[in-house]
Amino acid sequence: MNSGKSASKGETDPVLKKRRSQVREVGSQGVWSLSSCKAGFGVDQLRDDNLESYWQSDGPQPHLVNVQFKKKTCIEDICIYADFKLDESYTPSRISIRTGSHFHDLQEVEVMELQEPTGWIHIDCRHANNGQGIRAFLVQIAILSNHQNGRDTHIRQIKIYSTAKEDNAFNNNVDLPFNFTTVDFNKHTTIR
Repeated sequence: MNSGKSASKGETDPVLKKRRSQVREVGSQGVWSLSSCKAGFGVDQLRDDNLESYWQSDGPQPHLVNVQFKKKTCIEDICIYADFKLDESYTPSRISIRTGSHFHDLQEVEVMELQEPTGWIHIDCRHANNGQGIRAFLVQIAILSNHQNGRDTHIRQIKIYSTAKEDNAFNNNVDLPFNFTTVDFNKHTTIR
């Protein structure tokens, strides 16, 4: 179990890591769903790259964020932006990360206790899998409790990252060590 701390700008700021081409954001490839939300505070606000907007849950805990991918995806880092100074009792204090192929085989890979976080919370999924990213069709982020026993939660952004190298295996922008030259073989270059 990790004790969550605010990320220092140079080390785990996902925007900086992305600019250095160390990682790529794969959350845009998934289908996002929430256990609940107040009107106008849903997935769009969670993914809009604006730290002023946020998702606000509206119901009993745990509050769930589900990301389903069309193909098995390598997950190395999950970054969550929370701001205790602005959100107080709406700020998560305990988060569980779960992965699997579908909702019925989810395995908990990380539980974090957060102490008044302000900034990016970096969750490294590699240490749960011997230094390798976790390959999954489904990622679930469960907010188990909030600070000051708050009922609903605010999360300002969530980013899901894979290594930049992972992109090469599935992207036609990079030359493969072999070329498919016939129509029959070429139709197998991507998963449908």
